[in-house]
Amino acid sequence: MSTPPGSTHTSHTSREIASQPDCWRRAAASATDHRDVLPQPGERVAVVGCGTSWFMALAYAELRELAGLGETDAFAASRFPAARRYDRIVALTRSGTTTEVLDLLARLRGEAAITAVTADATTPVADVAHGVVELGYADEKSVVQTRFATTALALLRAHLESQGPLPEGVRTVAQAATDAERAVAEPLPEEMCAAEQITFLGDGWAYGLALEAGLKMREAAGAWTEAYPAMEYRHGPISIAAPGRGTWVFGPAPHGLADDVARTGGAYVAESGGATVDLDPLADLVRAQRLAVHLAGARGLDPDRPRALSRSVVLAGEHG
Repeated sequence: MSTPPGSTHTSHTSREIASQPDCWRRAAASATDHRDVLPQPGERVAVVGCGTSWFMALAYAELRELAGLGETDAFAASRFPAARRYDRIVALTRSGTTTEVLDLLARLRGEAAITAVTADATTPVADVAHGVVELGYADEKSVVQTRFATTALALLRAHLESQGPLPEGVRTVAQAATDAERAVAEPLPEEMCAAEQITFLGDGWAYGLALEAGLKMREAAGAWTEAYPAMEYRHGPISIAAPGRGTWVFGPAPHGLADDVARTGGAYVAESGGATVDLDPLADLVRAQRLAVHLAGARGLDPDRPRALSRSVVLAGEHG
């Protein structure tokens, strides 16, 4: 865990990261309590958010379609296609005050059922949603999102479990939580701790997690990171791989990728090939979160209060 500069106390971010297995189990246990406001089989659904929430939306959209439960898209709230119609909009918003999310939901309120997943049901998002799922126990003191976002995804994954068989190769939330306990406790990959640059990769639903891993590293540690769909890496981005740099794959790695990275001299971490780690991709994200906090501490930065960021983006002169 990391201690902010000038402090003898562990950062809020570190404690929040470590609490994720319990948060996921709590979310899974409550999923059926919210079944009336979460997506129903066959509904055409759009999931929206900003930043970290958008990346969780991408992961869930892939999982829901893989499960055969209905067409599901994910958008950054500011990029929602105005002409497209959906049966339900699911908004992921920790603060419940983000301007782009509130503006979008206000426009769509008469066109689709709206469900907000938030850490605080007393915030303005409750006024523009038809149903609210409050995950107050997963709220955070840190500006950097970790456990709220992953708990929202755990809730949505558990809801998928309640609706039918999971897609092949996708673990239950209970299994993911057990994996996350390992991810909290085991040593971080030494080669990634020392890397000057890391590229995160993932295919399918794990691509959203790769994007989130890169964002956490940039937010908390000011690190140079990139993220791509795993199969796109060899179409140009692999040119950045080199000794002293790392490639980290969430979920199953494309065949032969480990050898391709090895030829560059770069470090490689993946569920299969190279340094073998058998973790649910969401649990593997926990390791990347921990790495971001570790690097922040090594660089004399406070992961709880990253430079130029605030807990919620509320734009002056705009709704919110």
